[in-house]
Amino acid sequence: MPVVPGGAYQQGPSCFDRMKLGFTIGFCVGMASGALFGGFTALRYGLRGRELLNNVGKVMLQGGGTFGTFMAIGTGIRC
Repeated sequence: MPVVPGGAYQQGPSCFDRMKLGFTIGFCVGMASGALFGGFTALRYGLRGRELLNNVGKVMLQGGGTFGTFMAIGTGIRC
């Protein structure tokens, strides 16, 4: 069994690293919910083809950015 020298403790991730992870997770969740809600809404409006993809892509980026930002802020508050 190896002996750990005294004072060599493992350090956790920094606050900025946690905020980046919170943003990434929030961005992924926001993109997924944007794909679902934006896709159904665009189909309900009767969009097809390129219009459908453009609309869904825009809603996904907006949802991901918004939710990611709020997750990063919430993670920063907890640091």
